[in-house]
Amino acid sequence: MTQSSSLACYACDPALSRGRRYPEPAAPTRNDYQRDRDRIVHSSAFRRLVYKTQVFLNHEGDLFRTRLTHSLEVAQLGRSIARPLGLNEDLVEAICLAHDLGHTPFGHAGQDMLNACMRPWGGFEHNLQSLRVVDQLEERYPDFDGLNLTFETREGILKHCSRRNAEQLEQGEPGGVAARFLLGQQPSLEAQLCNVADAIAYNAHDIDDGVRSGLLSMQQLAELELFEGYRRQALAEHPHLAAQPRRLLYEAIRLMLSAQVYDLIDATRQALAQAQPRSVDEVRQAPPLVRFSAPMHAQSQALKSFLLHKLYRHPQVLHTSQRAQQVVRSLFGIYRAQPHEMKPQFAARAQAAASDAAQARVVADFIAGMTDRYASREHARLTGERLWD
Repeated sequence: MTQSSSLACYACDPALSRGRRYPEPAAPTRNDYQRDRDRIVHSSAFRRLVYKTQVFLNHEGDLFRTRLTHSLEVAQLGRSIARPLGLNEDLVEAICLAHDLGHTPFGHAGQDMLNACMRPWGGFEHNLQSLRVVDQLEERYPDFDGLNLTFETREGILKHCSRRNAEQLEQGEPGGVAARFLLGQQPSLEAQLCNVADAIAYNAHDIDDGVRSGLLSMQQLAELELFEGYRRQALAEHPHLAAQPRRLLYEAIRLMLSAQVYDLIDATRQALAQAQPRSVDEVRQAPPLVRFSAPMHAQSQALKSFLLHKLYRHPQVLHTSQRAQQVVRSLFGIYRAQPHEMKPQFAARAQAAASDAAQARVVADFIAGMTDRYASREHARLTGERLWD
C-alpha cells in the first residue's frame, strides 16, 4: 500500500502528511495520496477536461490533445521522474492529474478573457480556480464541499498565486497552502517536479499537434537546436524514416523527451547533493531544486519561445481564439445580467450572493467549469449566433 521504504528523506511521506481540512478515517487499503488521486480521477471536473482545449479546439480534430490527455501525459512523465529521485509517485500523480482542473473552456484564450471580465473583482487565474474546484466546487460528499484533499496535494495544485490572493487565502487558512508565497518558501519536491513535467509535456506534444494541424512544418522545426539534433539522430539510426515523416516526427519527439527527462533527473540529483536537504521542511527553505542543467534550460526556453511565436500566435490559432473570447465575454455579460440563465444551483448561489463581487465569482465559477462545446451551445442558445460549425 505504501511506498515509504523507497522514499528519500526529502520526499513527502503520507504517514507524515499535514492532513485534510476535514479529518477523515484512514482508508484500509490506500494511503492518503493514493486516495487523493482516486478522488481526482472520479471528480466531475476531471471528466470535463476531455472536452477542454489544449491548443486546438475540440471540434477541430479528434486526435488533438485535450486538457485530459495532457494531464495524463504530465502524470506519466512525473511518475517516471519521481521514482529514480526517490520522490512520492502517488503524490506526484495526484498533483499532475489535478493541475488543470480549474482551466476554462478554450484554453488560455478563455482564461485571458475571463480574467479581463473579472478584473474589477480580483481577476481570474486557473491555478487558483483549480484549488477552488477541489476545495469548494465539487459536490460529491455528504459532510463537506470539495474533495477534501491532503495539504500536500493542494499545495502542489496552487502553482502560482499573487500576493493579494495569497493574503486572502491565508486569512481563511492560516499557515495553509498560500503561506509559502508570503514567506518566500518553496513547495515540496513533488510539487516542483509537476511544474517541470507540465512544461516538458506541453512543449513536446504541442510540436506534434502543431505539425498534425499543418501550422508547423519540419522545415520550421529545423530552427530548433533541441529538436533538430534528435531528428538527425533518428535519421542516422533509422534511415528508412526519411520516407515516413510521421514516424520520424514521433521518434525525434521521443528522443527529445527522453533527453529532457534524463537531464532533469541528473541536474536535480546534483542540486540535491549540494543542498543536502534532510526533510521536506528543509526543502521548503532551499531554493528550487528540481531543475534542468543550464544548457537544457536554455534549449527548453528556446523551444517555448518558438512555440509562442510560430504556433500559439499563428493567425489561424489567433482567429479561433478571438471567437472563443467572444463566447466567454458574451456569456459573462449575459449571466451577470440574467443569472437565472445559469444552471439552477449556480443561479441560486448568484441570487444568495452577499455582494456584487460574490455574484461575479459565481458567474466565473460557472463559465470556468464549462467544456468547449457546452460553452458554444450556451452561446448559441442565448445569442442566436453560431461562431463555428
